[in-house]
Amino acid sequence: MIEQNDILTVAEVANLIKARLEENFYGISVIGEISNFTAHISGHWYFTIKDNDAQLSCTMWKSFNTRIRKPANGDKVVLSGKVTMYVPRGTLQIDVRDLKPAGLGDLQIAFEKLKKKLSDEGLFDARFKKAIKKLPVRIGVVTAAGGAALRDMINVARRRFPLVEIVLTHAKVQGDGAAEEIVSSIEELNKLDNIDTIIVGRGGGSLEDLWAFNEEIVARAIFASRIPVVTGIGHEIDFTIADFVSDLRAPTPSAAMELSTPNQNDIINYISDFCNKNEKRVQERISLLHQKIDRQINSYSFRKPEGMINDKYQKLDNTFLRIQNFIDNRLNESGAKLNLLTSALENLDHRNVLKRGFTITRQDNKYIARSSQLNTGKSLEIIFYDGTTFIEKE
Repeated sequence: MIEQNDILTVAEVANLIKARLEENFYGISVIGEISNFTAHISGHWYFTIKDNDAQLSCTMWKSFNTRIRKPANGDKVVLSGKVTMYVPRGTLQIDVRDLKPAGLGDLQIAFEKLKKKLSDEGLFDARFKKAIKKLPVRIGVVTAAGGAALRDMINVARRRFPLVEIVLTHAKVQGDGAAEEIVSSIEELNKLDNIDTIIVGRGGGSLEDLWAFNEEIVARAIFASRIPVVTGIGHEIDFTIADFVSDLRAPTPSAAMELSTPNQNDIINYISDFCNKNEKRVQERISLLHQKIDRQINSYSFRKPEGMINDKYQKLDNTFLRIQNFIDNRLNESGAKLNLLTSALENLDHRNVLKRGFTITRQDNKYIARSSQLNTGKSLEIIFYDGTTFIEKE
């Protein structure tokens, strides 16, 4: 039978384990890769040290980390400290006293290698970045259907620009097959004709959690998209290959939706300012036209229309008179020329010569101008002013 004095509480057992661990695992050194790193507002660091077969939780208090460069997820490090237990949760952890870099982890090496490859190919070049539409009608979202990232993005869209329509294509964002589903979703949205922007996003996580967005097939799918792609992956400190290829990188999914939608208040204010400014311009224009009309009404021509019409009549009469004088002068000049030509023609008329007693002689239908042309053996035709005489040869 177990005595009451032999029964321990949970806290007593946890503290016994904690004491034994700290006695036997003090001053150990461990090499591994940093993951799930968090720098708390208190200054303490919380992270995981891992290799291919296992992982351990770690803490490093502010008093020990102030002189150490802050590590990043994927860093390979050598740490020193003691193994202990966090009693409230009953979790095993390493209380880190010192931390030194030991080179990049395998995932980080793969990340840097792919980053350099795609950069050398030009996939990160600014000249390939497409502009994000300022007033989108439909935004395609590639993320997990039940994730907090989607809820955050929907809330931002409703707050900023309720008119926009969200088209979700569900995709796993972590684990096996996630990269393929992300690629499929991007390609599916590109088959639609009415999508203005694509947001690819998910919440924060470790380097392993975000690894699908570091796959080459995802990077190339984003680059090949005809629709502009905005990435919002992880937290502000997280960078993925997808971020470098996308047309615009946002620090979080919510920020991605912020950058993809206009603020409805800004639009309302713009329209209000536009209306006020143009109302003033219209009023000024109307006032200017009123002044112009007033000047016309008060002008002499408007007040004395009969005098203005008579002035126009007189001007028209003067014009007709000038035209008439011009025509008369031309007719007189033409008549004089005609008389001269008529006199010249009359002077050349042979009948005027015949009037003065001259005759014309013809023989064989030819005019005889010389005596040598006359054939005395043939008949003659003599033309007088008052008639013609034929002399027949006997």
